[in-house]
Amino acid sequence: MICDNYDSVLERVKAAAKRSGRDADSVTLVAVSKTKPLSDIEELIKHGVKEFGENKVQELDDKYETVSTPVNWHLIGHLQTNKVKYIVDKVKLIHSVDSLKLAQVIEKEAGKKNCICHVLLEVNVAGEESKFGLACEEVLPLVREISKLPHVKVDGLMTIAPFVENPEDNRVHFRKLNELSLDIKSKNIDNVDMNVLSMGMTNDYEVAVEEGATIVRVGTAIFGERNYSI
Repeated sequence: MICDNYDSVLERVKAAAKRSGRDADSVTLVAVSKTKPLSDIEELIKHGVKEFGENKVQELDDKYETVSTPVNWHLIGHLQTNKVKYIVDKVKLIHSVDSLKLAQVIEKEAGKKNCICHVLLEVNVAGEESKFGLACEEVLPLVREISKLPHVKVDGLMTIAPFVENPEDNRVHFRKLNELSLDIKSKNIDNVDMNVLSMGMTNDYEVAVEEGATIVRVGTAIFGERNYSI
């Protein structure tokens, strides 16, 4: 069932990419496995899936240590500075950098491990008080500061759009993030790529792809509803 769900989401991702005139394989589907057992992840690994997302450092760390085959881990939840050291050399991408202080801690810990840590800046495009993330006008100044850090590489931007009944309501937010990304990319800042746009989840990933997402983060549509009591 999980594999069938994954295939169904992937086909819809590819169709959305084609509708927007993009290559069907230009979008990476990250299976958000937070709160889900290792057995679910193993099932998808056997199916050929390599990209998994976790919200919490402890859960990512535990699964990293116990998974049967190495996969690419994405930290998509809020990251506290005191947790950076546990995952800085284990993740393919940190999606949720929202301050210079956090970036500086990542720099320090990545330097200790002699690795380059790839990150996205989290942008609160909709300006929701309940969400983490930078205001749009804060992004470029922070990009310029982080670009000076030798062990941190800014690959692009991420947003968590509002939960809405109609996915079309989030199109404006996805479009705004894409425009911001393109504007920053045009500055040609050293050590900054701006090739990644992480946006769109179960409820709205097709609209996000149509508006330029290169990563969508899908959990419920693949794994089913989460058990938050664990």
